[in-house]
Amino acid sequence: MGKRLKKILITGCGGPAGVNFVKSLRIVPEQFFIVGTDTNQYYLQLPDVDKGYLVPGNTDPDYIDKLNEIIDKNECEFLHPQPDTEVRTISENREKLDVLTFLPDKETIRLCQNKFDSVKIWNKKGIPAPKSILINSEKDLDSAGSELGLPFWLRATEGAGGRGSTLVKNVEQGKAWIKYWRLRGMEWVFVAHEYLPGKNIAFQSIWKNGELITSQARERLEYIYPYLAPSGITGTPSVAVTVHRDDVNKIATDCVLAIDSNATGVFSVDLKEDPKGIPCPTEINAGRFFTTNFFYPKAGLNIPYYYVKLGYKEEIPKLQKYNALPEGLYWIRHMDAGPILLRKEEFKGV
Repeated sequence: MGKRLKKILITGCGGPAGVNFVKSLRIVPEQFFIVGTDTNQYYLQLPDVDKGYLVPGNTDPDYIDKLNEIIDKNECEFLHPQPDTEVRTISENREKLDVLTFLPDKETIRLCQNKFDSVKIWNKKGIPAPKSILINSEKDLDSAGSELGLPFWLRATEGAGGRGSTLVKNVEQGKAWIKYWRLRGMEWVFVAHEYLPGKNIAFQSIWKNGELITSQARERLEYIYPYLAPSGITGTPSVAVTVHRDDVNKIATDCVLAIDSNATGVFSVDLKEDPKGIPCPTEINAGRFFTTNFFYPKAGLNIPYYYVKLGYKEEIPKLQKYNALPEGLYWIRHMDAGPILLRKEEFKGV
């Protein structure tokens, strides 16, 4: 008798991260029956799923019932939520879903999705992290200018893709920035961080019961359409390269364990170097993968696949905890043009 086909559900499957997650599962010898949901009928056509369903947004009161209906209809056994907002809703309602997940604890996701609360914990633990001030009034912006110096970084405490972020070069600019978003009806809470001018590092990792299973760091070199965002950061890189750095590995590990000593699931850590080159964690995307999550599987480290197997409580091979891929692997992508995996010596025109 053949091996039973695993049936899994992926939410937000039509976004780049969801499409890449599906790609990661399609390149392994094991076959999956993949069901995908999305709130956009057009993007739902992009991923290679066996069944696709248009669903309401996660704030809709029928959202969880709709997921259960899809789970029951397709006999899904495992659920991976990809968008940040859906991670939070599914995390809070996991007991209502008749399906396996491999998510961090509820409180862990709450903390990681608040960029001020998580930085406060790191500061208390002595982990190098940006000094931060919660912005509740214009006086707080004045304080940020005095205490953090100029320029400083201003962004929303919650949300992905660099939401509400900009580099503030004078306090009046910061005040105008928040006023702009208020006039658009966005009641986001903002936080000011000291400006970190150095390299932008991403640390992808999976954990089980407080043990790091495997990880790999990469440096983001360029972003897709940076000129479309005031901050120059659009949340997803067009060029990234694998790096081996003991300082990144240690600090990223420490900042995960500071949030959750029993860490389980996927933890995607963003770090930025301070003026001395020390990598400082700025946020953890807990429970979901970075947008470019197909990079590592294509290079030989299929973290999404191992994540699913752990979610099914299956054994996986012994993996290297740090630096699991060679350094110097470039992932180059652009709209309708990629991606490609190269070493520097393979570049054209060099």
